[in-house]
Amino acid sequence: MKFARVLLLLTMAAPLTAQTWDTSGNGTLNGTYYFRHVLYQLSNAGTGALYDEVSLYGTMTFSGNAPGTYTMTASEVDVQAQQLQHGTIPGTYSIAASGQGFLSNPLSSGDSIYGLVNAQGIFVGSSTENLNGYNDVFIAAPLASPMPTSSTFKGSYSLAYMDLSSGNPLYTVGAMLTMNPDGVKNVGTVGVVAYVGEYGSTKSGQSLPNVTYTFSNGAAVLTFPNSSNALFAGQYYLYFSPDGNFVFGGSPYSADLFVGVRTGTGTPNLSGLYYEAGLDEDESTLSAGYATPDSFYGSFSANGGAIVGHQRLADFYVASAYNYTYSDSYSVPANGAYSSPVMNYVVGGGIRIGSGIGPSLGLSVALQAPSMSSTLSATPVFLNPQGIVNAGSFAPFTAGIAPGELLTLYGADLASGTQVASGIPFPSTLGNVQVTVNNIPAPLYYVTPTQLSAIVPYGVTGTIAKVQVFNNNVASNAVTTLIAETAPGVLTQSQNGLGYGDVVHADGSLVNAGNPAQIGETVSVYLTGLGVVSPGIADGAAGPPYPYATTPAGTITAYIGGVAATVGYSGLAPGLAGLYQINLTVPAGLTAGDNNLDIGGPDSYASECLIAIAGTSVSASAVPAYRAVPHPLSQRGARLNGGLKGGVGPLVHDLVRAAPFGPATGQ
Repeated sequence: MKFARVLLLLTMAAPLTAQTWDTSGNGTLNGTYYFRHVLYQLSNAGTGALYDEVSLYGTMTFSGNAPGTYTMTASEVDVQAQQLQHGTIPGTYSIAASGQGFLSNPLSSGDSIYGLVNAQGIFVGSSTENLNGYNDVFIAAPLASPMPTSSTFKGSYSLAYMDLSSGNPLYTVGAMLTMNPDGVKNVGTVGVVAYVGEYGSTKSGQSLPNVTYTFSNGAAVLTFPNSSNALFAGQYYLYFSPDGNFVFGGSPYSADLFVGVRTGTGTPNLSGLYYEAGLDEDESTLSAGYATPDSFYGSFSANGGAIVGHQRLADFYVASAYNYTYSDSYSVPANGAYSSPVMNYVVGGGIRIGSGIGPSLGLSVALQAPSMSSTLSATPVFLNPQGIVNAGSFAPFTAGIAPGELLTLYGADLASGTQVASGIPFPSTLGNVQVTVNNIPAPLYYVTPTQLSAIVPYGVTGTIAKVQVFNNNVASNAVTTLIAETAPGVLTQSQNGLGYGDVVHADGSLVNAGNPAQIGETVSVYLTGLGVVSPGIADGAAGPPYPYATTPAGTITAYIGGVAATVGYSGLAPGLAGLYQINLTVPAGLTAGDNNLDIGGPDSYASECLIAIAGTSVSASAVPAYRAVPHPLSQRGARLNGGLKGGVGPLVHDLVRAAPFGPATGQ
């Protein structure tokens, strides 16, 4: 399928049916915007070669109401076909109160660009659900009034860059540029640090002199002098956020992309909730003859040097898009620049840009999410649209929800006081509070005025869930979220989704640095979000004893330190409500110490927590794959979600009727 076409003839289709997506956030996209859309279609999964490289750029006008409509005045570049077209494109959009939503895809009829709108009305997203084998990123920012002029472009800027326009992974370019425009017309010398696919981790540096710019209709035209050795030559268009701190753009004749941030305007700070999108190209396997592209959108929460995040990834080496949840660490110095093993980042003004370190090429942009505090008084009972999270992992709301998942919901006036379920099964009404998911009552573990814990009913199906809280029959605002098949979240000993997971030895003791797991040993992992089980059970009921309620065979996988671990059992934790259990055998080939513990599902991959591994091993037959293991909750009280936040203190309540036991040998 080629994407070059007569633009005037494009028609769009609605992406989601059944439950209706919330459009109360449509007003966050309103008026005239500049946008850029880059799209790369994979032609050969065996090599990572591309079939088509397309960019679309120009202006678009959003209606700002429901139903949301837009009109683009656009230029389309098809690099392979060497075509440049101009035209107008109509489309639709739907944005929820959280800022999450979707636009009809202007380059692929019937597809949608999923993404998020930040506090300044900037949209970032990607068409992760497409079936045509392409990766893309879409960015749109409001055109400020009065329009930006030459004086807008002044100060210190860092720009991440990525270009797959060659269609060959050998020549993919990723770079970080630094520049200091003078607010008149001169940029002067631009510093470039770049990686090219065929050169792997070898970086090249250039200083490109005599760079200038002009402005036209609120956009900058950046001009690099022509040079046979320069990585950048000719013209590039740059568009600006209303405050001038964020820039993006690319060549008018290619399918590349810049994202940039103005630095040096204050102390750089990475804190709170961020919305993000980006592209990756893993070229570490080029020696084997192929590279792996992907694209994504999502969100992450940054606090005190730790990140818990989610990306919805389109990776066509995998059967379909999937949810990836992860943890990361960071330390932002005074200049705003820091690095991870695979990315260089720059932070400033509520923005983080990222550029990949070869051979892990990539580009990302993260923008601070809008605050929900201004909507607190919108309804007597307020459910935070950003506040529906996995109770084990704290994965952010963009990860969606899965049947059987234990959730934590945040808001205001959700209950008149604090009350905890007195036993199992959990009730659907607690303290005169109810939660419904697609109008199905959800079992409740505890309720407080600002925080609830509920289990997603097993009968929730489809693509969109509408979640609502009723306090003394007073309804909250309805919050829409996406439905996943699985959303694994391991409970952690630090009770915040980070650090050591809730993993126990056969004697029920926790696996940690002082009591590590041994190679060949079978341990139990406690988590939530593994979806439907067979045989099914009633909502809120405890996991049954033998015959156990198990997940579909082979759907749940586990990895320790990147090495596959044999899963002997995957299903509900017997005797517990809202929790699942995985019994896995620690594989050989691991390094002693802390290792990542990853859990995979058919549409998900979670890589957040750690497991401590000893330098010794035991016989694999010494500990059976199916055995009785008391969960720590029976010994130390409830630890879900770290107890209650907001000064309420830890919730000491035993979830179990008696000491719970995992699947036992011989049953």
